[in-house]
Amino acid sequence: MENSTFSVKRYTAKDKFLWQQFMETSKNATFLFQRDFMEYHADRFTDHSLLVLKKGKPVALLPANIADNTLYSHQGLTYGGLILHKKVKLKEVAAIFSSVLQFLNEKGIETLQIKMLPKIYNRLPADELDYLLFIAAAERVRADVLSVIDNKNPLRIATNRLEGVKKAQKQGLRIVEENDFKGFWEKILTPNLALRHQALPVHSLGEITDLASKFPINIVQFNVYKDNEIVGGATIFETEAVAHVQYISANEDKQQLGTLDFLFEYLITERFRNKRYFDFGTSNENHGKNINEGLLYWKECFGARSIVQSFYEVKTANYKKLATVFI
Repeated sequence: MENSTFSVKRYTAKDKFLWQQFMETSKNATFLFQRDFMEYHADRFTDHSLLVLKKGKPVALLPANIADNTLYSHQGLTYGGLILHKKVKLKEVAAIFSSVLQFLNEKGIETLQIKMLPKIYNRLPADELDYLLFIAAAERVRADVLSVIDNKNPLRIATNRLEGVKKAQKQGLRIVEENDFKGFWEKILTPNLALRHQALPVHSLGEITDLASKFPINIVQFNVYKDNEIVGGATIFETEAVAHVQYISANEDKQQLGTLDFLFEYLITERFRNKRYFDFGTSNENHGKNINEGLLYWKECFGARSIVQSFYEVKTANYKKLATVFI
């Protein structure tokens, strides 16, 4: 689809260099939107990502997959939405979003679902899509709560968490930063998820190992050992401004050993103290409608407070509503 200013096209493998190059000029991209990350689960999703071009050059991207008659931004990623060039302004973004919706509508795709990028990941202010979804009569279909520490305004860690740190020190626990994920995946994470949630990690051991080899600066494993036995750990996805906890787990002795208190006190106050934000992620269950209160309490004891990640559904035919914004 083309209008006088912007053209929209579906991504193909031939566009990979163009896509990757755009990441450097975007104001709200993270490494999750790089094709080498997105395509690790290409067998599970039908990719239907879009490029928005102006005079043949990208001004916006939409990482996406398609299922039935709905386009999703992207079900295999933690967050999504329009990835914007740092120079585009609100009026242009309105035209870009309108072009995307019209393109989808003309292809017979009736609905677009967007899992918004939390604002802490933006390099520059980038709330244009939030406003335009309102104009396009989008419906908020889900909201998750993320527990985030702002390291420019830190809160004191609660004494009960520091008591856990003391337990761990007395037990001689040690933290190792490493690029070997096998021990944590096989001895801690996978058994715990199977026992408590009858689930598997989103990433298999092979997938996380492969991704970490491609993004060694961004994906880091921290394991906690008692003597030479692994007792817990955390997988961190690191972006420019945010250290995000992707996985966290410990064995059944975590309370007695203070395993996770010990690990996260170190991650927050030492290893990632210079990051703007430390993101524990969500404590939500049941599609956002419930919160694991104990998990939330534990995170808040470290000084984390709440931000909301919203999920929207918009009818593609509503692109017409965007034509009357500016007067």
